[in-house]
Amino acid sequence: MRRWQHAAMAVMVLGALIFSSAHSYATSKDAYQNVFIEHLEMGPATYLNLNTHGKIAADIDKRLTEIYHGNGLQPFWIRDGKPGLRAANVLAVLEDAESHGLDPDSYFIDKIHQYWNSKDTVGLVRLDILLTLGMIRYVADQREGRMEPREVDPELFAAARDVEVDWDLLRQTAFEAPDMKAFLGQQVPPFLQYRELQNKLAEYRVLAVKGGWPSIPAGNALKPGMEDQRVTIVRKRLAATGELAPENMDSAVFDTALAEAVKRFQKRHNLKPDGVVGNQTLAAMNVPVVVRIEQIIINMERYRWLKRRIRDRLVAVNIAGFEAFAGKPGKFDLKMPVIVGKKYHKTPVFSDTIKYVVINPYWNLTPSIARNETLPNLKKDPHYLEKHNMRIFRGWGLDAPELDATTIDWSKVSKKNMNRYHIRQDPGPDNALGTLKLVFPNKYNVYLHDTPAHGLFKQERRAFSHGCIRMDRPAEMAAWVLGGGEKGWSLARVNEIVASRKRQVAVLDQPIPVYILYRTAFVNPEDNTLYFYEDIYGRDQLLAKALFNTGS
Repeated sequence: MRRWQHAAMAVMVLGALIFSSAHSYATSKDAYQNVFIEHLEMGPATYLNLNTHGKIAADIDKRLTEIYHGNGLQPFWIRDGKPGLRAANVLAVLEDAESHGLDPDSYFIDKIHQYWNSKDTVGLVRLDILLTLGMIRYVADQREGRMEPREVDPELFAAARDVEVDWDLLRQTAFEAPDMKAFLGQQVPPFLQYRELQNKLAEYRVLAVKGGWPSIPAGNALKPGMEDQRVTIVRKRLAATGELAPENMDSAVFDTALAEAVKRFQKRHNLKPDGVVGNQTLAAMNVPVVVRIEQIIINMERYRWLKRRIRDRLVAVNIAGFEAFAGKPGKFDLKMPVIVGKKYHKTPVFSDTIKYVVINPYWNLTPSIARNETLPNLKKDPHYLEKHNMRIFRGWGLDAPELDATTIDWSKVSKKNMNRYHIRQDPGPDNALGTLKLVFPNKYNVYLHDTPAHGLFKQERRAFSHGCIRMDRPAEMAAWVLGGGEKGWSLARVNEIVASRKRQVAVLDQPIPVYILYRTAFVNPEDNTLYFYEDIYGRDQLLAKALFNTGS
C-alpha cells in the first residue's frame, strides 16, 4: 500500500482517537492551551503514521510539541476563531502540489477540508495541527525530495542527493513568514529546468485528458515513399506532440513532410534521425502519455536533490543525454556530445567545482584498470607498456623509482600484487585522456577529458567509458572554463599548448560549479523543446517503483 494511503487511513484513526473529545471549548487563550496539550500528548504524527525524511513519528511528535510550546500553545493559522489568510495560503499551495508532480493527499488535504469550517476549539486545534504537519511535510519534500526513493535503493538515493538544509532556521522562518504563498514558493527548486519541466508536465496532462496518442501496430519499417495504412496513425501520433502539423491526417502516403516530422521526433528521443520508423522509433512513439508524465515527474524530483547554489557560470553533464553544457543557467554558450560510463562502469551523479585544467596530461591508471586490463596484457607481452607510451613505478609516491617492465616476470604477478605498481601514460596522441582534462577533485576519481577515439562520438548511444566523461571538443570547453580571450585563454592559445605536447596546469581564477546529472527528460531552453532520453542505467525504473509503484 502506498505511503499516502497509509497516511489517509491514519488520519481517520486520528479523527477517531486523538480527536475524540466531545468537549466544546470557547476559543479563549486558555481553552487553546488545554486542547493543544490534550492533542499533542496523544501524538498526532504517530497516529498519522508520519515517518518521513529520516524522522520517525515519535521524533516528529516531539518536535511538534516543542513548536507549539514555543508559541505558548496557541494556533499558528487560526485568527479570530477561524482560519486566517496565512492558513488559506498554505491550503492553496498544498492543493496545488500536483502541479509539482507531488501527491496532495500526502499533505492531509481531505482532513484539512473536514475541519476548515470548525466553530469549536477542538476542531480549530485539529485544523491547526494538520496545517502545520502538511506544511512541514510539503517543505521537506520540496527542499530535499521525497523519501520513497531511499527506501527502494538507499545507495543510489544517497549518492544522488546533495542537499544541505538548515531545518531549525527554516521552521522558524516558516512560522514567522507574513506571506505563506511567497514562503512556500521559495521552497520549490530554483532551477530554470525545473520550471520548464513543470510547464511540460501541465501540457502532457492536457494531452492525457484528450486521450494521449494512438498506438502504432507493429510491422515492417515505414520509409519515405511507402503507402501503408499505419502511416495515418503515425501522422496522428506526431501531430499529438507537435512534430507534425495537423494537416492531411488521412493520407497513407509517407511523404517528405512526414519524413521530416519523424526526424524531429527522432532527434527529441536521441535516435538516429534517418526519417524511418523502425523498431526503435516505433517503440519510442508507442510509449504511453502516462509513462511520459511519470518520466517528467521523476526528473523534476531529481532537481530537489541538488544544492541550491545558483551562479552565473556553470558546467553541467547529462549522463542519459550524452551531452555537456557550459554557460549561465538557461543560456548555454557551449554544448557538445560526451561519452559516459558503460553499464558496468556507471558515471556517478554528484556535483563539485572545477578547480584546474591540465593540458597534455599524464594518465595515471587506476588500480582496477591496472589489475584487470593492463596485467593480462603484460602477461602476454612484456613490451606492452613501452608500445603504449606508459611507464611503471614501484609505489605511488613522488619519489617512487621507475622500473623496467621487461625485467619483471609478469606470469608470477597476481592481481593483488599489482597494487604495488603505479602505471602512468605520458602525454601524446595516444594518451587515453587525450590532450587535456578538467579536474574537480572528488571521491569517484571522475573528471572531464579528451579522448583519442573521437569516432565514438558519431554513435547516438555513447556509454563506452570506465566512468569518466569524454568530451567531443575539449579545447573549446577548456578555453571557456578558463575564461576565454578576456582572461588570456583563447581557443588558439589552448591549441598552441596542446601542439607543444608539454604538460601544463592552469588553475581557474574562480572555481566553476560542475553538475553531473542523470536526466531522461530535458527541456531545451533555446526552443522550448522537450527531449526524452533512454534510461541507460535503469534509474528511472527504480524511481518509478518508489514514486508510482510501477516499473520492474
